[in-house]
Amino acid sequence: MRHTVLPGETLAQISLDYRIPLPQILSVNPGVNPDLIHPGQMIEIPSFPNPDTLPYHIDVSVGSRRLKLFRNGILERDYPIAVGRMLFETPLGHYIIINKAPHPGGPFGTMWMSLSKQHYGIHGTNEPTSIGHAVSRGCIRMFNEDVEELAAIIPIGTPVAINP
Repeated sequence: MRHTVLPGETLAQISLDYRIPLPQILSVNPGVNPDLIHPGQMIEIPSFPNPDTLPYHIDVSVGSRRLKLFRNGILERDYPIAVGRMLFETPLGHYIIINKAPHPGGPFGTMWMSLSKQHYGIHGTNEPTSIGHAVSRGCIRMFNEDVEELAAIIPIGTPVAINP
C-alpha cells in the first residue's frame, strides 16, 4: 500500500502510525532519505494490501456521528457512533485499519481496531449511553455488538475516511 506524505509528517511518525519499523519502510523505499520527505511524496508501506483491491471502505461522519460501511460502493451498514469531545477531536483524514484486538480491556469494550494514526481507533465501549455524543478522546466508539459485527466483516487494510 502507498501512503501520501502530508504536511508536517516525518518518516518516523509514519512508521509509528502504521506500526511498521522504520528500517522495514526504508527497505522497500530505496533512495528515500528519511530526513528529506515532502508533502505529496508517495511512501510504500509494507505488509498491508492495496486498499483499491479491497471491496470495503468505511466513511465516518463526525458531525452526524455515523459510521457507514460500503461494499463495492454500495452501503451495507450504518452505525451510530460516539466521537471526540472538545480539545480531543476525532482526527479528520484518510486512514486504514491496521489491526484488530478482541477484548482489549478497560473502556474499549469488546473490540479494538487500530487506525493508521497512532493512538486512534474504532472500538467498543463500556459506556453504551455515550453513543451519539462527542465524549471520547478522539477515538470512534461503537456499541459492542456493532463493532464486533464490523470487525468480523472487514479485512485488515480497509480504508477509513473521517469527515467533518
